[in-house]
Amino acid sequence: MTITAASMQKDVYKEFHSRAYHPDVTEVYANFTSRSGKLSNVDNNDKVAFVGLQYFIKSYLQDEWAEFFNVDKASAVANHKRILSAMLGYPVNVKYLEDLHDLGYLPLKIKALPEGTLVPYLVPPITVVNTKEGFQWLTNMIETVLSCENWPIQTSATTSVAYLKVFKEFAEKTGLPMDFVPFQGHDFSFRGMFGKQAAAMSGFGHLASGLVGTDTIPAVLFAEKYYGANVDTELVGCSVDATEHSVTCSWIMEGEIEFFKYLMREQSPKGILSVVSDTWDFWTLVTEYLPQLKQEIMAREGTLVIRPDSGDPVKILTGYKVSPVSDYAELFNTQNEAEKDAIINGYEAYRWNGEYFGFEEEQTISLMDFEVKGLIECLWDIFGGTTTDKGFKLLDEHIGAIYGDAITLPRQRQILQRLMDKGFASKVVLGIGSYSYQYVTRDTHGSAVKATSVVKNGERVAIFKDPKTDAKKKSAKGLLKIERVNGEFVLFDDVTELEESQGLLEVVFENGQLVKETTLAQIREMINSQISC
Repeated sequence: MTITAASMQKDVYKEFHSRAYHPDVTEVYANFTSRSGKLSNVDNNDKVAFVGLQYFIKSYLQDEWAEFFNVDKASAVANHKRILSAMLGYPVNVKYLEDLHDLGYLPLKIKALPEGTLVPYLVPPITVVNTKEGFQWLTNMIETVLSCENWPIQTSATTSVAYLKVFKEFAEKTGLPMDFVPFQGHDFSFRGMFGKQAAAMSGFGHLASGLVGTDTIPAVLFAEKYYGANVDTELVGCSVDATEHSVTCSWIMEGEIEFFKYLMREQSPKGILSVVSDTWDFWTLVTEYLPQLKQEIMAREGTLVIRPDSGDPVKILTGYKVSPVSDYAELFNTQNEAEKDAIINGYEAYRWNGEYFGFEEEQTISLMDFEVKGLIECLWDIFGGTTTDKGFKLLDEHIGAIYGDAITLPRQRQILQRLMDKGFASKVVLGIGSYSYQYVTRDTHGSAVKATSVVKNGERVAIFKDPKTDAKKKSAKGLLKIERVNGEFVLFDDVTELEESQGLLEVVFENGQLVKETTLAQIREMINSQISC
C-alpha cells in the first residue's frame, strides 16, 4: 500500500512547530549527516555512500506535493485537519498550509554533494533551507521523511560498496578478470525486506555501487524511474535462468540427473543456468552426478552454476582447514587428545587412523574427502580449468558456483581468502540477502537531520545541539561549507554566507524544481573512481 499525503509525512509533534518557533525567526537551515561508524555493519568503515536524494526529491518533494498543489485549497488541507485534530485532541489550525497552497510551490533550497560520493562521517552531504519568510517551519517539517527516505538507500549502498571493494581486492590478488567482478555480488534480498518499496530502495543502493547481479526487479524499475537508467541502452541489473527447490522436487520420481539433462537440453541450452543443488544430497550430486554429466556440461554453450543452499557457506565452498599432521594416531593415544590439539592450533579437521574428522557444536563428526576439499576444489577436480597470470587456478568457463544463503561481509572475506590460500582465483558468486541489507537501522551510520542556523530579527544566528549526556550527538554549528583538504572532504562550520556559497555543496533543488540531475551511470562512475584495491 502506498500512502500519499505530503503534509502528513512527518511526526505528529511537528504539527505544533509552525507555532512554536520564536516569532522573530524567518529562516531555518538544517543538514543531513551520518555522524558515527560506531555501530556500522562494515568493519573499520570511515565513509558512507551518499545515494538516494534525487529519488526523495522526485518522489516526495515533487510528485507527492503536486497532489497537494493540484487540488483546490479546501480539499488540500481537509484531510490533514481531520486526521491531526483527531490525533492531537483539538482543532488544529491549518492556515500555515493554506498559505503554502496559496504560494503554489515548496519554498526550499537543497544543496548536496554529487550522489555517489563516499562521504566521511561528520561531513553533511545535504543542507536544506527555506527560501521565503513565513515558511521557516518547512525546513524541519520534512526532517522525518528526509531521514526515512534517505538513510536506508545510503546504508544499502555503503554495504554494497563494501562487498564490491572486497571482490575487487581478491580479483586483483588472484588474477580473476575484473569484468567478472560486477556479477559476483547478487541481490537476493527482496523477500526479506520490509515491503516492496523497501526492496526497491535497498535494491537500488545495491545497484548504485556498480554490482549488477540482482533478482530484485523493482530495483531496476526504481533506477529507470528516478535515475535515468534504461535497460535498452545499458546494463542496469541482470540475472540468469535459475531453479528453486520446488522445481527440483517436481522431478522427485525421475531424479536429478534427468532433471539436469532436461534443463540443459530443452529449457536452457545456452547461457548461464543456475541449479539449486542441495534439495536432497548435495555431495552425491557433486561427486556422482556431475561426473556423469560432465561431457554434456562441457559441450553446452554456457556456464552451469551449482548452487548449494544450506550448511556453512565457508566450509561448503572452500572446505575445511586441515591440520598438516599426516595422522594424529601416530602422535596421541586417544582421538580426544588429537582433537583438542587440532582445535588449539586453529584447525577445523584432522586425520585419525587414515580418516578425516571435524567437530561441530562440541560433537566429533566424520568427514569425507570431498567435504574437506569443498565445492570449488571438487569442481576443479572434475572439470579443470586454467591458471591466471597470478598463478591461481581458474575454474573452466563451463562450470561455476553461487552461494546465496547466510552470506555476510566477514564470510565473504573468509571465503575469498581461503580460496586464495588454496591456490584458487576468486571465481564465485555470492548472494547478498536481507541480513546484509536490512539488519541495519538509522543508527548503523548515525544518520540524522539537524538545524544549525536561523535568521532571527533579520540577523544570522548559529544554533547547535550539544547534550551533556551524550557527546556523540553534538551537532555542527551555523552555516556549513564542505571543502577538500588533502584529498578528503572536510566540514567547516559557522562560516559566513559568502563562504557557504563557495563550498562543494551544489544546489540540486530550489522552489519546487530539480535543478541538477544525475543518473545511475554517473553514480556508478563516481563510486568506481573512489574505490581502490
